[in-house]
Amino acid sequence: MRKLMMMAAAAATLGMAVGPGVAQAQRYYDRVHHRYYWRCRAARDRDTTTGTVLGAIGGGLIGHAVGGRGPAGTLIGAGAGAYAGHEIARSNHPC
Repeated sequence: MRKLMMMAAAAATLGMAVGPGVAQAQRYYDRVHHRYYWRCRAARDRDTTTGTVLGAIGGGLIGHAVGGRGPAGTLIGAGAGAYAGHEIARSNHPC
């Protein structure tokens, strides 16, 4: 019985000594992962904005060339190009 109590006390002491190290490692991982997530998300937002603008310009030019001189072809082309550019940029990003 005495050996069992000594082993239990040793295990509890060892668990207390290891516990803070594990908690610190988890906090470090969370902090690094959180930083990576927000950097990746900011890059994705920047890329999708660029894709939207370039798609709208390209779509507007194509819509103007196909639709003639009226504004309808330009506006429809710009809207379709903006949507396509946004979705293409978003799908090509890793996060």
